[in-house]
Amino acid sequence: MYRREWSEELHRKLANFPIVAIMGPRQCGKTTFAKQHLPGWTYLDLERPSDRRPLEADIEGRLGSLGDHIILDEAQRLPELFPVLRSLIDERREIKGRWVLLGSASFDLIRGISESLAGRIAFIELPGLQMQEIATDLGPKLSEAQLVERRWFRGGYPEAWLQSDDRSRTDWFESYERTFVQRDVLELGMGVQAGTVGRLWAMMAHGAGGIWNASQFGAALGVNHQTVNRYAELLEGSFLIRRLSPWHVNIGKRLTKSPKLLFRDSGLLHHFLGIHDAKTLSAHPARGHTWENFVVESLITRFSRELPGCSFGHWRTLAGAEVDLIVSQGGRQVPIEIKLHTSPVANDLRSLSQCIADFECERGIVLHGGNQSYAIGPKILAIPASHMLLGKAGLEGE
Repeated sequence: MYRREWSEELHRKLANFPIVAIMGPRQCGKTTFAKQHLPGWTYLDLERPSDRRPLEADIEGRLGSLGDHIILDEAQRLPELFPVLRSLIDERREIKGRWVLLGSASFDLIRGISESLAGRIAFIELPGLQMQEIATDLGPKLSEAQLVERRWFRGGYPEAWLQSDDRSRTDWFESYERTFVQRDVLELGMGVQAGTVGRLWAMMAHGAGGIWNASQFGAALGVNHQTVNRYAELLEGSFLIRRLSPWHVNIGKRLTKSPKLLFRDSGLLHHFLGIHDAKTLSAHPARGHTWENFVVESLITRFSRELPGCSFGHWRTLAGAEVDLIVSQGGRQVPIEIKLHTSPVANDLRSLSQCIADFECERGIVLHGGNQSYAIGPKILAIPASHMLLGKAGLEGE
């Protein structure tokens, strides 16, 4: 069992709020995390009829009999729960740390919260297993490079990560895809065509790392761009994809104003691309794109937790210059370029240099597949991606 990095955040927020909502994709480990770090709390799974029906019959009475310290899994499946929680909180507003809600569809959970629990609840977004978390268990067995490559290929879903062989892992991802398309999409009740959502999801894998173009996807699917955007919101709200916003500054350049498409989990991305073993990944034409996707998503997850108030974007001019990720905090921007090869040089980094100049940044960073850190000119630091992913390097360098 892996000890998650979000434990301190959970206990800090429980000390300051009556309710904490832990959100994340299905099967990312929310239930295990909550049970592990809240021993002694009562756990109710609202997908289980024996837990849900007593609540449906008398929510206020049932919660009153259970008392405080309750974990409510898949809380969005019982919308009537939220106004009752608000009432119970307001009766004893001074008491903190009473309930934890778990959910895998953020739009339904947030809708209930925005209508009833605003100001009374804190949020934690729990992703799949991160590099620092698996390193504590596998660190002595694997080199840093081996650890990074394994996490990149397998992704971070705990059950997929722990499968003993590639065939079992493939079976797991096929089941995950089928469950989401055939059950979860329909249960969300958004009036969508499950088959179309499934095809769009698969098509997105081939566009991962590129600029989001709803009209292009719509033409391929035979639907309009509004439908594509609505379905993309469903996938985004289920923590399966991310549309990374473009970064705009008033510098007189014509910039791309469309988001970049990312898959939240590299293992799921490889599943849709037909990459079912590490050997296939080593020679696949999308190798560089999936590496960039993996590193960008990992950095967003890491810095969202470590740097309160930071924001993220990508930068691309209409002339073709682009930088993979910009991290902004406290009024400063750090552009980050990602290269799979082991020894980038200045000629590889013209776009990064242009971005640094346009933003007047103190420095930029290039993350690479090697194992040495070095300077490229006065404002660019080359850092091994493994060091950044494992927490050994930050935005200031090593």
